[in-house]
Amino acid sequence: MGGLRLLAVALTCCWWPQGSQGKTLRGSFSSTAAQDAQGQRIGHFEFHGDHALLCVRINNIAVAVGKEAKLYLFQAQEWLKLQQSSHGYSCSEKLSKAQLTMTMNQTEHNLTVSQIPSPQTWHVFYADKYTCQDDKENSQVEDIPFEMVLLNPDAEGNPFDHFSAGESGLHEFFFLLVLVYFVIACIYAQSLWQAIKKGGPMHMILKVLTTALLLQAGSALANYIHFSSYSKDGIGVPFMGSLAEFFDIASQIQMLYLLLSLCMGWTIVRMKKSQSRPLQWDSTPASTGIAVFIVMTQSVLLLWEQFEDISHHSYHSHHNLAGILLIVLRICLALSLGCGLYQIITVERSTLKREFYITFAKGCILWFLCHPVLACISVIFSDYQRDKVITIGVILCQSVSMVILYRLFLSHSLYWEVSSLSSVTLPLTISSGHKSRPHF
Repeated sequence: MGGLRLLAVALTCCWWPQGSQGKTLRGSFSSTAAQDAQGQRIGHFEFHGDHALLCVRINNIAVAVGKEAKLYLFQAQEWLKLQQSSHGYSCSEKLSKAQLTMTMNQTEHNLTVSQIPSPQTWHVFYADKYTCQDDKENSQVEDIPFEMVLLNPDAEGNPFDHFSAGESGLHEFFFLLVLVYFVIACIYAQSLWQAIKKGGPMHMILKVLTTALLLQAGSALANYIHFSSYSKDGIGVPFMGSLAEFFDIASQIQMLYLLLSLCMGWTIVRMKKSQSRPLQWDSTPASTGIAVFIVMTQSVLLLWEQFEDISHHSYHSHHNLAGILLIVLRICLALSLGCGLYQIITVERSTLKREFYITFAKGCILWFLCHPVLACISVIFSDYQRDKVITIGVILCQSVSMVILYRLFLSHSLYWEVSSLSSVTLPLTISSGHKSRPHF
């Protein structure tokens, strides 16, 4: 199984996702690009409040004036209506329906986006006098390098906040999360390390669970570093954002490996596990094939989702096929586990064993179902709130799931007694050489 884990992590490393585009945008206004697409798409931003600001700086004023360069701002809903309209608007008619227009004839332009009753996404497009013409030769003129800064009002109403409405609050959340991880590490790190060093029947479980926890903590720290820098310049550290996504994917694979290892004998092949080899995969081709298929499928879907939606960090709203398939996979795993546990609990007479199975099921099902459930719940929120609901909710739920599993497998009174009493249905059992003495 160690080879399977390494293969899964290696697959994750084959592609390093790019960080999301910052809200300080740099590039070039291109007449050719604008003509090909009936307006060059520059970016989008979720403005809120009464004093949001768009600031554009250009150097080549003469070229901009000669091309009659302009920026067009469309509200997302209005732009979608134009795209889906059956009227067949021409290029010039579409541009004329922009809610805001900025003519670029100076080195620096400031456009205030005000009177926004609720946070809204705005799309920014570039166009000039060549955009709606059919003559390609006239559009082959010099591009205009630019820097664009998109700002929202801060707590005092001044336009200094680089975060869009959909990102506001994430910086503070990751700061608190990192702080909690640090405090917990100071309190429990030494005792946990001693428990792992002593070995025992829970040795491998604690190693894998701790590895997944460290990867999640690393993801939170990388996100915090990225957002801290982002709050100052609107760009952040894209490498840290990519690193956060990598750590999160690796953590998901580690937890899937752990939970499948624990549940394989119950729900998939229903085979009794060897007492002398705790937390080992069954050696049958069927169980190995199923394990490889599930782990690799999740790895591929996670990477596919990153390709499809690189604008978010770590957690996604599942608007694409890869995200939907991930939801289906997690639901199937949760249902498989739940059905297997239900059959065991209904015939189990020992109260202690039933308590163990129920507690373990809570941790596993919470891990598998939190993302699908939150993705469904998020549809009742506004567009700008959905990503935050999923991100914060999944992190908190998965943290609770890890706490449940830690308490279960570090508990002398529950796991130790159950595993000592019987080896018939328990997936992880204590070999006869260990029954005479405790390990912690």
